[in-house]
Amino acid sequence: MTIKSTITLFESLQGQSQKKQELKIYKEFIVILKAIENRKMTEIEIQSIETFLSQLELNDLPNNKRKYFRRKLRAFKEYLKKEFSLTSKGYYANLGTGLGMTFGLAIGTSFFGANSGVSIGMLFGMFLGLIVGRYMDSEAEKENRVLH
Repeated sequence: MTIKSTITLFESLQGQSQKKQELKIYKEFIVILKAIENRKMTEIEIQSIETFLSQLELNDLPNNKRKYFRRKLRAFKEYLKKEFSLTSKGYYANLGTGLGMTFGLAIGTSFFGANSGVSIGMLFGMFLGLIVGRYMDSEAEKENRVLH
């Protein structure tokens, strides 16, 4: 399945659906595919992406489209991250915030006790994770690994 045909598929699905969650998934697919299309990639890389798109079996239209295409979008993002080190905007900030809150909760509870330690630890962990994540996002942007 080519990138252009996949974009066309999601644009037609977008026109058929009225559900907000489905439209959001279709739009995200379209944005990622157009960003790939505008990127300077070798013919081999494009063929690899198109082969993976074919393996996703996007032409199948199940009853629960939102769940089906969300799973396919997640698999596609993981593929782009693994094979080409491409991430979406804010990827590391979101990851850092989540990890910071988790570790902050554990550290805050152990140092400050159960009552105030939870909120203090989560706050500092989230803040630190956000700072580290934003830094990593800016580095990825400099290396041209972010899909806009």
